[in-house]
Amino acid sequence: MKVKIDFCDFWPGFNKNQNFFCNLLRRRFDVEICDGPDFLFYADPKQHAHRIYNCVKIYFGIEADLPDWSECDYAFTSHYLSSPAHFRLPYYLLTGSAALLTKGKEDWAAIMAAKTRFCGFVVSNAHPKKTRRRIEFFQRLSQYKKVDSVGTALNNTGYTLPPGSQHKQEFLKTCKFNIAFENAAIPGYTTEKIVEAMQARCLPIYWGDPRISEEFNPQSFLNYADFPSEDALIEKIIELDQDDAKYLEYMQRPYFHHNTPNATFDIDRMLNQFEKIFTAKIQPVSTRRQWLQIGRWIPVKKKKLH
Repeated sequence: MKVKIDFCDFWPGFNKNQNFFCNLLRRRFDVEICDGPDFLFYADPKQHAHRIYNCVKIYFGIEADLPDWSECDYAFTSHYLSSPAHFRLPYYLLTGSAALLTKGKEDWAAIMAAKTRFCGFVVSNAHPKKTRRRIEFFQRLSQYKKVDSVGTALNNTGYTLPPGSQHKQEFLKTCKFNIAFENAAIPGYTTEKIVEAMQARCLPIYWGDPRISEEFNPQSFLNYADFPSEDALIEKIIELDQDDAKYLEYMQRPYFHHNTPNATFDIDRMLNQFEKIFTAKIQPVSTRRQWLQIGRWIPVKKKKLH
């Protein structure tokens, strides 16, 4: 089956021809990237390029934004929603590999020998209100021992990590712990933060998704919500830092329940959803009641249609 698709309003440097969605869809469909698509993927609802398209629109939620059903026909986000037009696809799938997260024969001696740093911290956003919990925890844990911050925010190493998941994972391999705090604690909102630490065999200190334990084994990481207080969490970190045997107990536990990848990694399940989208006969929401639309997008849309 041939499908004509396009992408817009993604992050800078996004490659239309090589990305998670293209690589996934090519497993089952004949994919053509073109300027006149039948299906448009867009990511940032605050940008506007997607407004000029009158085809079926598929929203991919990078952050915690909910779908705007007046703008999109289908949505893939991290949320738990009951709509048949919605499919839960947490952002960590774009950087996470089920194979790398599944525990096998690990060389724990080599892994431990590489741990030359106590804790890693990689952030670019240090907003005093929105990320206050993350900043304050970094500062509190730093009172015990230096936490190496290599992001653009709160950098204390003189070295800024290059962008890209691979660079981050190589850095985290040298760390025993990683502060992996989300921007918000919303059910389902799990980003790449915890997964990148796991893939690097670095023990995540996590705060965020209150349903995280449904997808990952809660015994394989330190979940802020599982401790009665922040003091108790820090005490646990110090205990594990000072006892390699106890630290290894955590590290040797499987990340997945029963060491089996969770349902979000099911490729066929994702492709089945796309098959429903590509074969459904619908009138795109962007073509409905256009006479009610106002503003500069009407003439732009008309020009594009012709």
